[in-house]
Amino acid sequence: MNMVQAINDALRVEMRRDDRIVILGEDVGRVGGVFRVTQGLFDEFGEDRVIDTPLSEGGIVGCAIGMALYGLVPVPEIQFSDFIYPAYDQIVNELAKYRYRSGGEYSAKMVIRTPVGGGVRGGHYHSQHPEAPFIHVPGLKVVCPSNPYDAKGLLLASLRDPDPIIFFEPKRVYRAAKGLVPDDEFTVPIGVASIAREGDDVTVVAYGAMLYEALDAAAKAAERGVETEVIDLRTLWPVDIETILTSVRKTGRLVIVHEAPRTCGLGAELVSLVSEKAFYSLEAPPVRVTGFDTPFPYTLEAEYLPLSHRIVPAILETARA
Repeated sequence: MNMVQAINDALRVEMRRDDRIVILGEDVGRVGGVFRVTQGLFDEFGEDRVIDTPLSEGGIVGCAIGMALYGLVPVPEIQFSDFIYPAYDQIVNELAKYRYRSGGEYSAKMVIRTPVGGGVRGGHYHSQHPEAPFIHVPGLKVVCPSNPYDAKGLLLASLRDPDPIIFFEPKRVYRAAKGLVPDDEFTVPIGVASIAREGDDVTVVAYGAMLYEALDAAAKAAERGVETEVIDLRTLWPVDIETILTSVRKTGRLVIVHEAPRTCGLGAELVSLVSEKAFYSLEAPPVRVTGFDTPFPYTLEAEYLPLSHRIVPAILETARA
């Protein structure tokens, strides 16, 4: 399967198992979503469970919160993550707080799915990677798979999790990443990273579409004699800091890759955590390879994204430091 097929399959499997699940969003029904991720679900489950909504992200999430409080499991889709900000107030001031403010009586369980990231010539408003504002909010979990197997397993785990989850889907690899995915149900645990490549010299942490750039850079660094360990975070928050620390204690060096702008990005938090917990294991300063502190450009997309040609020098320089 590719990632689109894997996510579609996860939704279908869980909707057959749990009749509380309701999908809602712009064009998710008859059209099957702008990327066709929900294609065919309207035909199988009908208009009461796959609901086309007006173009109102705040309305979509607000309605979904009401559904969740009354026992449904809504899966709202935000057509592009760039458009999630009109719903930000509903997400951070209502959704993320219900379980805490009710003493656990109401959990407002839901999964907000949204395509994320650049690499598709989407320009300013269809290419952003806005994970940091949601990681900052207590009460939310944030997930970002890099491959079809993890996409299905993590989505099934998310749909069964008691907490609200932001599920980022890297659209650059929607159809580019393919792999074996079981037809039956299975879960990938939330909060557990994976080792995508083993190495002893430098640790590289990446997620989503940038995992493939990190793996390509690791292969090129190996030609120069530097063996890189690549970690796929999979869950951005709660982050699997123990897997990162174990790797850093082995390599002594850390490079973090993410598409989002550099300042106050997830990379900064990871550097802080590693510095606090494994400072004496570091043999070189941690390095971040990220997007720039500018709006996402249209014509300079390849210069903005932290692609392999920007990661390789960071790996080699860190290894020599």
